[in-house]
Amino acid sequence: MRIKDTDPTDLAQPFDAVGVAAAVLDPAGVVIGWSRAAEQLLGYTAKDVLNRPAATLLADDAPSMTRVAEDCVARGGWSGRLPLRHRDGRRAEQAVQVSPLLDAAGRTCWLVSIWDEGWVSVPEMHQLMFEPFVNRSPVGVAVLGRDLRYVWVNDVFTYQGALPREQRIGRRISEAMPDLEVGPYLEAQFRRVLGSGKSVLDYEMQARMPTPESPLHAYRVSIFPLQDRAGRIHGVWYMGTDVSEQWQARERLLLLNDAGARIGTTLDVGETARQLADVVVPRFADFAAVDLVDTLPEVREPYGRTDHAPDMYRAAMRSVSEEGPETHIRIGEAVRHPPGSPAARALAEGRVILESFAGSWASAEPPTSGTIKPHSALAVPLRARDATLGVMQFARWRCPDPFEQDDALLVEELAARAGVCVDNARRFTRERTAARVLQRSLMPRVLFARPAVEVASRYVVPAGIGQGLGSDWFDVIPLSGARVALVVGDVVGHGYHAAVTMGRLRTAVRAVASLDVPADEVLARLDDIVLTMQEAEDAVGSNATQTVAAAATGVRCLYVVYDPVAQRCTMARAGHLPPAVVRPDGTVSFPDLAAGPPLGLGSLPFESAEFELPDGSLLALFTDGLIRAPERGIDETLTRLAATLAQPYTDPEVICGNVARALIPDQPSDDVALLVARTHALGVDRVAAWDVPDDPSAVAGARERVGDQLAAWGLDELLFTTELAVSELVTNAIRYGKAPIHLRLIRDDTLICEVSDASSTSPRMRHARTTDEGGRGLFLVAQTTRRWGTRYTGAGKIIWAEQDLPSAAATRA
Repeated sequence: MRIKDTDPTDLAQPFDAVGVAAAVLDPAGVVIGWSRAAEQLLGYTAKDVLNRPAATLLADDAPSMTRVAEDCVARGGWSGRLPLRHRDGRRAEQAVQVSPLLDAAGRTCWLVSIWDEGWVSVPEMHQLMFEPFVNRSPVGVAVLGRDLRYVWVNDVFTYQGALPREQRIGRRISEAMPDLEVGPYLEAQFRRVLGSGKSVLDYEMQARMPTPESPLHAYRVSIFPLQDRAGRIHGVWYMGTDVSEQWQARERLLLLNDAGARIGTTLDVGETARQLADVVVPRFADFAAVDLVDTLPEVREPYGRTDHAPDMYRAAMRSVSEEGPETHIRIGEAVRHPPGSPAARALAEGRVILESFAGSWASAEPPTSGTIKPHSALAVPLRARDATLGVMQFARWRCPDPFEQDDALLVEELAARAGVCVDNARRFTRERTAARVLQRSLMPRVLFARPAVEVASRYVVPAGIGQGLGSDWFDVIPLSGARVALVVGDVVGHGYHAAVTMGRLRTAVRAVASLDVPADEVLARLDDIVLTMQEAEDAVGSNATQTVAAAATGVRCLYVVYDPVAQRCTMARAGHLPPAVVRPDGTVSFPDLAAGPPLGLGSLPFESAEFELPDGSLLALFTDGLIRAPERGIDETLTRLAATLAQPYTDPEVICGNVARALIPDQPSDDVALLVARTHALGVDRVAAWDVPDDPSAVAGARERVGDQLAAWGLDELLFTTELAVSELVTNAIRYGKAPIHLRLIRDDTLICEVSDASSTSPRMRHARTTDEGGRGLFLVAQTTRRWGTRYTGAGKIIWAEQDLPSAAATRA
């Protein structure tokens, strides 16, 4: 080797590039070159040793440099161990090799290489690190040329079912594994790295290698450019790590988290079951079915643990195939799981059943040629609060990976969460069903058709309020004399307590109305009833009764009585909104009534108002839920209500629908009761009235006039009973009452006979003894007519009796 002309201090630079500790000596043994590795080894800088004899670097016990030089000349070089002196003074014995060098003048110089026995050069270190890393590490490494063909792969990419090395080298990834779905994407990433020189780090992918039937694995891949020191890119190399276990664990956690977020957002049993099936298909299974124990509408408790599968129905089903070829059972149909089937075993044993088979798994139905036969299935019971609610079934037939024990643990956790959601929905459905039954029992099922009024109603309870139980109510109550009472009311609060209070008050209103007392007195008596209810509930002192007492306080009510004969309307209100009155000419008004206090306060008295209401007028009674809208003020809402009622429609049902569409939103914030009544007056052709002299001899004349009127109406069949009732009622009025005495017949849907006088003394019916000569009049009236009674007026009292018309009597029979 020849040393070119160069600065002496640069003689060791070539050795710096490879990290070798070296010194260059001239023929006289003077140091003329010193590498950085030598500086690191012995501590001397180039400034310390250059142009100094090399002997000064030897320890005291080292052989003389003369002998070393002689050996070098004789042998053409020398190697061995020499004790050297470190700069800090300590003795450092090192391995030394001396090799001859020729300088530019042809003189023989010497290259001295020094190394520690435990020291490895940088290239050797790189080799020692790279070789085991790429060949024996668990990380797969592959190198591809610029044409993206495999140049080299390590052993990790060639075992455990992977593609052999000889099938990779010289081929592109899409050629070596044409069925690999991510192959084109990986090649796109390789081109991106080739073009940009930027690495792609930690890209995760799933693949089945080398065929679609292989197990699904997850890999984390990093791609790097293959560059030389000049920055030229000669290809790419990538590392791949199998992270299937971590990926599967993460996916299971994500599935459980997604199930927790999606399942149970509704309290509908069917929707909850559908949410469960939607979560697992296709992420976890190719097919899922949820079968539930049929506990509704009987509202039974579900089965407990049993040795036989109970009767169920298919609540939800989901498949990766739109046709659902796995089963012929459809949603809503009955399901019976025979003994030995996975579902029956899961129900009987109360645990997850995992099965792999080649036969038909849908043993609850006859197999057909179109039935899919899954290779793996799971069945898990749905349980909550020590009750079996149903069973979930999962199957895989398109995904080649069979279910594993970890999957069984997953569905067990999923079933535990879903079971609680299904049970909550089931309990809510049971409560809602009971609430609806209660609501139907408390509200009038049929609004009695009366000739005096045509009625229609709407009742809306938001689903999210008080288990679907409203506290508003309405009613239509037939009264004596062809009159009709219309009632609406609003109990404070919502839920069972408010609904029960509402039902009690509605019954109380009917009972008080049957007494035929004026409208203001009806409210006064209701106020007394509510106060009595509060006292009774307060005496108990429980939380439930306090809730009932609170619901009974502040009840609002509107009571309206329409008389079709007099064409007059009387109304009174207890803190309630007044009704809307639409006259035949379309004029809409809200009567100025004394508001009165809500019921249960026992404070101010109630006042009633009376006014004329012509034939064909419209009454609209409503609770505050109809007009209290957050986006509108009350005045604006009342204006809209008046405009809707003023439209030229006569059918109350049509008017009800128009008002509901105009004022009730899709999701109301409060319950709404609406009652619309079209009034019809009774003409003079249906009413006959006479003054009766205060003389017993006038009874015969009264009977005669009644007989003539019945003949004119074609009601001869009622002649005997009517004459009997007229005789007894007129006789009582003459004997026990005061003049003036009036007799009136009203032909409504019944025949009504009324006798009025100026006395307020109420007659009573008694059972006369066999020896009594009288006392049987009212008893005979009660026996021969449909009903009878007494009502008081400002001028006295009216005793009345009703009979069914012949056609109505036939219908009742």
